[in-house]
Amino acid sequence: MIRRISPPLIRAAAVLSCLAAVILGALPATAAPGNILNRVKARGVVRCAAVERPGLAEPSGDGTWHGLEVDVCRAIATAALGSPDRIAFRAFATMTDASTVGQGKDDVYFLTGSEISDFGLADRLLPGPTVFFESHAVMVPATAKEQHLDDLAGQSICFVTGSPVSRSLYDHFASRGSAWRNMPFAEDGEMIDAYNVQRCHAISYEITTLATVRWEKGINNLESRILPEPVTTFPVMAATSTDDGRWAALVAWTVHTLVAAERPESRWYPGGAAAMPVQAGRLGLDKTWQARVIAAVGSYADIFARNLGERSPLKLSRGQNAAQADGGLLAGPFVE
Repeated sequence: MIRRISPPLIRAAAVLSCLAAVILGALPATAAPGNILNRVKARGVVRCAAVERPGLAEPSGDGTWHGLEVDVCRAIATAALGSPDRIAFRAFATMTDASTVGQGKDDVYFLTGSEISDFGLADRLLPGPTVFFESHAVMVPATAKEQHLDDLAGQSICFVTGSPVSRSLYDHFASRGSAWRNMPFAEDGEMIDAYNVQRCHAISYEITTLATVRWEKGINNLESRILPEPVTTFPVMAATSTDDGRWAALVAWTVHTLVAAERPESRWYPGGAAAMPVQAGRLGLDKTWQARVIAAVGSYADIFARNLGERSPLKLSRGQNAAQADGGLLAGPFVE
């Protein structure tokens, strides 16, 4: 027996169907997974966000951003949109910033593992390729007798209390059974001032910040040098939303292209971007996209040199950010 549906029920169902269509149509495009690449292309701008770090991402007086991560963002814009200038960059520093992840406000995030954990983003962000190996390091006056980290046993070291740096210091010296005089400070500025007037013999912080303190010298014009061994090392990654694998792939291949660009050619292996040629039609990456990226921003070596290295005020050595073939940690895929 076929049950008849009364006209009122049919009309109610139709109304509900229309309402559902209106509600779904009103939802932002970012609610649907797999659409970030399309959104970027439609918007015409790649939006990047990062925790501020000297040489990596910092704003100038006029509000423009510069640094290694900004140049990586420009490389991604070249890959996705054909121009390194089509980017928007902002600071990522608060829980309010974290609450917008997954809502389409940003496309790429430059964050460490601690930052992803502290902001509770492990279920919303895919940790992508490393763009920089940051480290907690120690700096001493240029005239100090200490040449290595372990030479500091018994000396006073300034650090910010409760910071990741403090954990690294305690762990380092405890693992060696060495005594040291800890001098914690509540604020960065207070700590830096104390070091500049030598209330503490050494100072420990992220190496990019130490390089800035070394460059600025402070009120006593103190000449300093950073000890060669890091206390600990950790990656800053180009993270993307878990919603779109295509976009994550484009970002990853762009970073890998920058790294591969400095790979030397040999009799048996091609060098440069040809070490890992990528052609991906579904990502909009044609045969010449890697050459365009390198022409726009240079290789990873070029980016490092102008933002952190010999062509920058910070004068940091490549260190652990050297290519793996040169004794560093930086590596990407290549055709074996």
